Amino acid sequence: MKKITAKDYVFIASMLFGLFFGAGNLIFPAYLGQMSGKNFIQSAAGFLTTGVGLPLLGIIAMGISQSSSLMEMAGRVSKKYAFVFTIALYLTIGPFFAIPRTATVSFSVGIEPLLNENSNASLFLVLFSFVFFALALFFSLRPSKIMTWVGKILNPIFLVLLGILVVTAIINPMGNAFNIEPSAEYATQSYFKGFMEGYNTMDALASLAFGIVVINVIKGFGVESPSEIAVDTMKSGLFSMILMAAIYAALILIGAQSRGVMEVSSNGGVALALIAEHYFGKAGAILLAAMITFACLKTAIGLITSCSEMFSLFSKNKIGYKTFAVIFSIVSFAIANLGLNKIIEYSIPVLMLLYPLVITIILLSITGKLFSYSPYIFRSVTFATFIAACFDFLNALPANAKNVLHVNGLISFAGKYLPFFSIGMGWIVPAAIGLAVGIILFIINKNKQK
Repeated sequence: MKKITAKDYVFIASMLFGLFFGAGNLIFPAYLGQMSGKNFIQSAAGFLTTGVGLPLLGIIAMGISQSSSLMEMAGRVSKKYAFVFTIALYLTIGPFFAIPRTATVSFSVGIEPLLNENSNASLFLVLFSFVFFALALFFSLRPSKIMTWVGKILNPIFLVLLGILVVTAIINPMGNAFNIEPSAEYATQSYFKGFMEGYNTMDALASLAFGIVVINVIKGFGVESPSEIAVDTMKSGLFSMILMAAIYAALILIGAQSRGVMEVSSNGGVALALIAEHYFGKAGAILLAAMITFACLKTAIGLITSCSEMFSLFSKNKIGYKTFAVIFSIVSFAIANLGLNKIIEYSIPVLMLLYPLVITIILLSITGKLFSYSPYIFRSVTFATFIAACFDFLNALPANAKNVLHVNGLISFAGKYLPFFSIGMGWIVPAAIGLAVGIILFIINKNKQK
């Protein structure tokens, strides 16, 4: 039986890290640290739960359930649901939010801090994002060389530079994080705020798309046993997530320490740029910005490529890969020009809807052998979770959108009758009820078949 070596595990874990580590993985931990202040440990625990724990469970779920794709995993609910769910997930980690964010993070870190107060930031964003997505599209249509060059050279250089920044900031802190008062809800709900902030990385969503990539790589090494594939998938995911967790924790810490010198930034991209400038001056900030831009460009190329391949497959190749690559690049360019803050603002409601569905499908797939992957349980839990998550979606909408849609009455109803709704987790009790109903239906059906 073929065994994967330690060197192979390092290769797979490195590849997986490269797939996950993009724009959101940099900006949200730094901003979280600034907001949480002396409560950064609790906030970090919440962030690591959803930013590291859930993606790891997603990879494990793909291995344990032996699913060949996200469609197959979600297909245990129904084929129609799997189709809609898969499209929604790919659009979220693709042209609607994650791809545009790669350009806006690069701009926020590299260009915006260098502009003077009289500069037209919106115009500069248009110009920058146009060049960014023109390059992303160019290399997405010819991906082989740039992915090798950036992945093997620029990304390691970026990580080294980020490591230098983190070590420097920890050795010479701007302030004592434990003396910094937390902002807003981070004063009383630091763990749950961190938990919700971890949604923004979108890594749990991406894990359901990337998990099959890992499985195919492991099969490529000659591993054939389903149980061995599952174990190897878990080990590779664990190694990658440990590295992610270390980087997250460090970024959260230096974000909290930065409050000793600066106020809370408008977003994590600006915070990271200002921290780099504090320690290394303009040259250091520019160099870090260049590396982040290359890292985000690599991520954009990867996401455009994977999403275009998936949607081309959905269309049964009636619409070609290149056509989708052009469409997604144009859409991403348009959305990027809303600005980073707007992208984050409008992505939050979508994530509040999708994440509960992702969490439950992951947990059900991991434990599915206990109930023979019964569709009764998958459907019951998913239905109950979806209904409750719709209220979380409405509650997370911007204030003007709530007023236009006249949903404040529904939100008040949910706040009164859904436990944990106030902390963005109103789906938990309905999901548990759905699980109980599903188990009852499963037992009844099992008894009928005897």
